Amino acid sequence: MKTIHQYQLESDKQVSTLALRDGYRIVRCEYVVAQKRVYLWVEEPLRIDLPVTEHQFMVVSSGDPVPVSYNHVDTALDPFGPQAFHVYEVIAPAEATTSRTRKPFDPLVFGTVERQHA
Repeated sequence: MKTIHQYQLESDKQVSTLALRDGYRIVRCEYVVAQKRVYLWVEEPLRIDLPVTEHQFMVVSSGDPVPVSYNHVDTALDPFGPQAFHVYEVIAPAEATTSRTRKPFDPLVFGTVERQHA
């Protein structure tokens, strides 16, 4: 089984630390006008045998520099203004050299589903 959790991210280049279960997948990023905040929706497996690790994310505005080691996750747009908010996963330069790219779907974590044809 799996579920989707919603997380509010810090703004103004502050780091948000999220405890996420291995096999997580970011499914949506959005600027919520009523709260004037960026939110991240993350799909996570519900298997308790999978370890939980901390991951750090940072929201930056267009034109703001970020270290080369950071990975772009998604962009949230203000629907009533010209602002764009870019979400980056904060990765230390040493980790970036090993480049741990996540697959968007890991069948070992979520299981596989056979497609049914009508």
